Order: sequence, then structure tokens, then C-alpha cells
Amino acid sequence: MIKNNFPIPNTFGLPVKARIFAEYSSVEELRDLLKRYQGERLLHIGQGSNLLFTEDFDGIVLHSAMRRARCVSEDNDHVWIEADNGLVLDELIEQLCDMGISGLENLSYIPGEVGASAVQNVGAYGVEVKDVIESVRAVAVADGAERVFTNAECHYGYRDSIFKNDLRGQYIITHVVYKLNKHFEPKLDYGNLRSEAGDKPTPMSVREAVIHVRKQKLPEVSELGSAGSFFKNPIVSREKYETLTRQIRDDSIPHYEQEGGIKIPAAWLIEQCGWKGKMMGGAQCYEKQPLVLVNRNNATPEDIVNLAAAICKDVKDKFGIEISPEVNYI
Repeated sequence: MIKNNFPIPNTFGLPVKARIFAEYSSVEELRDLLKRYQGERLLHIGQGSNLLFTEDFDGIVLHSAMRRARCVSEDNDHVWIEADNGLVLDELIEQLCDMGISGLENLSYIPGEVGASAVQNVGAYGVEVKDVIESVRAVAVADGAERVFTNAECHYGYRDSIFKNDLRGQYIITHVVYKLNKHFEPKLDYGNLRSEAGDKPTPMSVREAVIHVRKQKLPEVSELGSAGSFFKNPIVSREKYETLTRQIRDDSIPHYEQEGGIKIPAAWLIEQCGWKGKMMGGAQCYEKQPLVLVNRNNATPEDIVNLAAAICKDVKDKFGIEISPEVNYI
């Protein structure tokens, strides 16, 4: 499918268009498109769930219609599942949980597709997708050559990967291989998942608990446009954390020990600055979860950009901590 001046799917619900929108159903079709539009400005998207389009896109937006998953190997303890880039991540997780296969259940209800989630290294409730990715297959934009990246070669970090940095725009992920578990070992240490998942948790009960918790805090994008969590949680040094507790005379600041420092929830920092529920133009810092910015009243891209900038400034001024968007500005 190739369309001119076509609305770009995005969960903020912004009325932005691509000069050309092209959807492919196979790797061969993807290669044909890359050859056809060689030298043009290209952007590959999933559901547009982690993007903020600041204007119409004067170029080619590519999207995958490849939406299958298959078992490629298994042993007594694990199963390896290869998923197409265009498969909705949550649909895959639901199928896996229904079969009793675990590893991705904590990522339930995160909007987006398999390929984009592997670029972004999505995470929630103590799990990141990198924890179960074995490898990814990708096609080079320049010449259509296929390359397999191991997990280590993806250089995964907190909401980060090599595809967002050194190889930004150079490869399109077409398939992701996950190494998943046949024997369930639930991860329930974040939030109130342990009480929500029941006395004898299963992959499906954990999935249902995650969905229940997320629905209490996050808006349905079909009803109120957003990109989910807009900001990354900052990681600070122990020295900075201890200095902060002395400055504000509060040793109960929510925090999580991390390799390389201490993670402080951005939502807490934002709420302390008084932004929860406040609006700027048509954009709002969501009243139930200040980590989320929403399109409350026909927001423009400028409204959302200005609101995010004002929040970041206030957090920096009050706490001396820099928070940055998880969302990519286009």
C-alpha cells in the first residue's frame, strides 16, 4: 500500500500527515520500497506510540503489515519465539500467557509493535524487553542487506539501543527472537503486583494484574491521546540522592537501586513541582499519573513540547535533576 498525503498513525491523536505512507507485507517488499525511495527522507514507525510529530513529515513513512509469530526452537526449559516487527506486542504477550509461556507478561498493555519495542527497549514493573531478546534480524536501509544482531550487539540500555544511537536510521528491524521460559518464575517486586497477582500466580494472572494496575493510572489512548510514559526516570549517584534527602529533609524519597546509581521516579519529581493535572494550551500533565502527558483539548504539537519543556525546567530548578523525554520528537 502506498498513499500520498496520508494521516500518520500516532497515539497522541495529532492531525499530522506523511507526504508518502507505504506499508509492506514481506521483507522482499520492504527491500523494494527502500530501493524505490533511496535517497529520500525515511521514517519507519510502529503504532506511533512513542513518537511526537511536531509537524507533517515531508518524506516517506514506512510501516510493516508483517504480523506473525512462530516457535523456532525449544528445549526442556525454554522456547524461542520469532515475531514479525509489525505484530502488536500486547497481542503476542496475550498469546504467550495463554500458553503458559513466561518472560514478557510484565510488559502487558504497553502500546506498540514488536519491532519498535526492540528499538526502544521498552520496560515496566521490573522487566525490560532486552531481558528476553535473543537476537534481532534487520535490513540495512542503504542496500537491503540482512544482518542478525545478538542481544549484546544491540547495546541495550535504559530505554535505549544501538538503533537509537550509532545505527540510528541505518537499519529496520524485521524480526525479533525471544528466549522465553516454560517454567514460571514471576517478578512481582514492583508496585502492588504481588497482591494483585494472587497466591499462586501464573503468567496470565500476572498479565491481568499488570493490565489492572496500568488501567488505574494510564489513560486509554483511544479516548485520551498520549504516548504512555513521556519521561525517563532519572538515575542519580548515591551522593546526589543523599544530598537531596538532606536538602528537602525527607529520607522517604521513592527510589530503586540500579547498576550505576539510584533511580528516582520522574512522576514523583514532577508531582512535587505541582504539575499534576495542570494544562498548557490543550496539553495536560495527566491527573492520575504525572509521568504521562495527554492531549486533553485538541492540543497542538507545540502545546505538548512547551509543557514538557516547562516540566523539565521546574524539576531541574527544584531538585537539580535533569529529566528527559522518553518520547522521540519528529
